[in-house]
Amino acid sequence: MMRYPLRRHPHPKVSLCTRDFLRISTRERSVGAQAGRRGGQGGLRYFDPMNPARKRTVRLAVALSAAVVLASALIYTSFSAASPALTPTQLVRDAQPGRSYEVTGTVVNGSVHREGSVMDFSVADRAGGTAIPLSYTGVVPDPFREGREVIVTVEKQGARFVGERNSLITKCPSKYKSAPPSENQNA
Repeated sequence: MMRYPLRRHPHPKVSLCTRDFLRISTRERSVGAQAGRRGGQGGLRYFDPMNPARKRTVRLAVALSAAVVLASALIYTSFSAASPALTPTQLVRDAQPGRSYEVTGTVVNGSVHREGSVMDFSVADRAGGTAIPLSYTGVVPDPFREGREVIVTVEKQGARFVGERNSLITKCPSKYKSAPPSENQNA
């Protein structure tokens, strides 16, 4: 039978709790060693304690690995769920029935008509050009007006586009406009 004698700790300022812990862990090691020699039948088998520096390194590696996996999952789900934002010209050219798209453009003057809970209006490119008719149901933001820029999620159904319920967002006009060439400050 092999005994692990209790040695005096090299540092005299060790608390009584630490000394008791050292005494208990020495006893556990000797019991585990005896059980290991008897074929592992009696009692629990204890492993040697891990070096604290190595323990910190292992914890850091596990935590960083978990963070990388979670960040990757977050990035994947955020990009896979996104729908492309298109202008009306791009939407007319590339739209496929049954797929949803975000369209951004300007509400055409004189195109807004309400019939019950359905609002019909047209959206054109910012610079003018192609306009597409939309049917929309849901909450309409207060700043919604003709000539205002909007973003709405739509799905192509036949020749028309149907807006997803409560997906209409109105862009607020900018307070900061570019200065006319006559007021250029760099001149």
